[in-house]
Amino acid sequence: MPATFARPVLTADGHLLEIFSSKAACSGGVIRRKARDIDRFIGREVFMAEVHRRGFRAIENAGQIVVFCNSEPVRRLV
Repeated sequence: MPATFARPVLTADGHLLEIFSSKAACSGGVIRRKARDIDRFIGREVFMAEVHRRGFRAIENAGQIVVFCNSEPVRRLV
């Protein structure tokens, strides 16, 4: 029988590191995560403090949190 390996359980800090070390985040792109996952694995206040500390912008819509991983202004078009 082949061995199966479960993904290690991440701490809140581990989740933050995973999110903000992604290719999109490191290149100044955009990341999107389910709000319920942020709340469950990290905590909304901790997550938003990290977004703010990095100088990024975040918006929420339809249960998704979108983070613009740069310090450029966000402009609503419609």
